[in-house]
Amino acid sequence: MTPDQVKLVQDSFAKVAPISDTYRRRAVLTGRLFEIAPQVRAMFPDDMSEQRKKLMATLAIVVNGLNNLDTILPAASALAKRHVGYGAEAGPLPGGWGGTAVDAGKRSWGDAWTPPVAAAWTQAYTTLSGFMISEAYGQKAA
Repeated sequence: MTPDQVKLVQDSFAKVAPISDTYRRRAVLTGRLFEIAPQVRAMFPDDMSEQRKKLMATLAIVVNGLNNLDTILPAASALAKRHVGYGAEAGPLPGGWGGTAVDAGKRSWGDAWTPPVAAAWTQAYTTLSGFMISEAYGQKAA
C-alpha cells in the first residue's frame, strides 16, 4: 500500500469509529455478507452483537497498524488459522469478502466513499487477505 492509501483508509475509518455502535447495530457488513453468501450464516452465533464488536475492534487494530504491517501480521496469522477451525474455506465468496466490505462502505458512507477511498480499502483488504490465506492454507491457496 502507498502512504496515501494508508492515510485514506485511516482517515475514512476515523470517521466511522465514533459511530461504530450505530454501524454495528445496522449490521451493514455482516448483513450484506449473509445476503450474498447465506451458507456462511451457520458459522456465526445467532446473537451477532459480540461478533460485531470484535469485528470493529479488529478493524481498528488493522487500520491503525497499516503504517507498520509487521505489528499486525502475527495477529492476522493467528486469526486466519482460527478461521480454519471455524470452518472457513479459502474458496471465494460470491462477490468476495472484499466486495462485501466495499459494498458496505458504499452503503454506509455515502458521498465520503469516493473511488480513491474504495481503491485504498480494496488494496488494504487484498494485502491482508492474501497474507491470511497463505498463512491458513499455504501459498498455493493465496
